[in-house]
Amino acid sequence: MSDFQLVRRGLLMEPEPGNPHEVEGVLNPAAARGPDGALYLFPRLVGQNNYSRIGIARVQFDSAGNPAGVERLGVALEPEADYELGVDGNAGCEDPRITFVDALERYLMTYTARTALGPRIALAVSTDLLHWTRIGLATFEPYRGIDFVRVDNKDASLFPVAVPSHCGKMELAMLHRPLFAGSTPEETVRRDHPRPVNPDYESIWISYCPMAINGLDTAPPGRLGCFNSHHRLATPVAPWEQLKIGGGTPPILTRHGWMIVYHGVHVEPSPATGGKQLCYSAGVMILSQTHPRTILYRSKDPVLEPKVPQERDGVVANVVFPTGIDRRDDLGMPDRFDIYYGMADSRIGVATMQVPEHLPSSNAPKADAPNATVAAKPLEVRPSR
Repeated sequence: MSDFQLVRRGLLMEPEPGNPHEVEGVLNPAAARGPDGALYLFPRLVGQNNYSRIGIARVQFDSAGNPAGVERLGVALEPEADYELGVDGNAGCEDPRITFVDALERYLMTYTARTALGPRIALAVSTDLLHWTRIGLATFEPYRGIDFVRVDNKDASLFPVAVPSHCGKMELAMLHRPLFAGSTPEETVRRDHPRPVNPDYESIWISYCPMAINGLDTAPPGRLGCFNSHHRLATPVAPWEQLKIGGGTPPILTRHGWMIVYHGVHVEPSPATGGKQLCYSAGVMILSQTHPRTILYRSKDPVLEPKVPQERDGVVANVVFPTGIDRRDDLGMPDRFDIYYGMADSRIGVATMQVPEHLPSSNAPKADAPNATVAAKPLEVRPSR
């Protein structure tokens, strides 16, 4: 068992009856404290035909300070830009993460834009969390033959302060998860033969943007700046993340370093069909505060996995998907973190985690050997989205 076990607080938000923006789900929210000290969620609202918007909701707390409900405040972003409109009406602004970037004195949102070429990372900026201005798509320099601009990409989040790149420059850093053709879990498990693990294709990456010191005012119109200095941060190593790992909550500073709660995917038996099904779980990773390219701790076992009915049954079954995190400084508890996560691509749950006083010895297996393979297995699963 991991020393970073979460305690479920329960269901926080589900589709509102009669709301056309939410008929196909409410999921995967960003979380951020506003200038007023209130906690705001930014859920993905899924309307008919998987048309996704990013909403705004204020979290309500009970007398003990635990999240107990939400007040809906409207829509933060609706597909309007050409890079959000996809093809044949397949539009979407999806799965946001929000970070207050100290050097910019602004909130930056990273989200998935459903472009005509596939999912890409887009950015928006705000001073108050209630009004957002689009910056545009994130751009990347090529790296050793990999043209990130032409690769699907999701699960991006930013560090709140400038951190050193590989050459020591203090820059804005982004975690992201490129989705290379042929490497998605659905594609992998349907192969006739196991395929070699490609560390470049299977990993969470960290990339750097040199605008962190200069600020947004010096960026080209409609752009944040170009991300470069790419580094492969983490590759699947444990059985629960065999098919894929990806970003989750934005990096947040703890007593031990930068913490992310990330997701992993594996295959498990399906009691309903007798076949196989995908399972999304969550784990903890601690990165060095001074050099976040260095992993100090990685949980061998998931800290959260689908167990309750709301996590097992939904639009996409067997999914817990962490995206929002809130350090409870307001309660005088800097080691308590509330994790907001998608439940079966249908609703939103919340769990509480206490960071231990001492960082446990990392019990995760070593990175995959060059000849490691991902097994191909028969699968019965609804399409992911």
